[in-house]
Amino acid sequence: QVQLVESGGGLVQAGGSLRLACAASGSIFSINAMGWYRQAPGKQRELVASITRDGTTNYADSMKGRFTISRDDAKNTLYLQMNSLKPEDTAVYYCMAGVRPTAWHKERDYWGQGTQVTVSS
Repeated sequence: QVQLVESGGGLVQAGGSLRLACAASGSIFSINAMGWYRQAPGKQRELVASITRDGTTNYADSMKGRFTISRDDAKNTLYLQMNSLKPEDTAVYYCMAGVRPTAWHKERDYWGQGTQVTVSS
């Protein structure tokens, strides 16, 4: 079984910063791509940023220059540094990882339970 646990969410004023972390644990043979998604009330879940195993990153246009995604494969942990936060960044943030649990299993996507980020104006 693979678990992803996010942390670091909270309440911050506009212009502030937060750093999210997502720790993967359990039966992990390898982790491929990882990413952060978010879902605001009444809206669909959207990609925030992703990072491949070789470190290639991809950002949604509205996050470029403000958010930085990174990963520490030794710790099986994904990070999201969020700067210059805006009220429209308010959402539940979810991490996703493409995990191969054992050498005999295919890779599948696993999701965390989400962490709330609220940006006040």
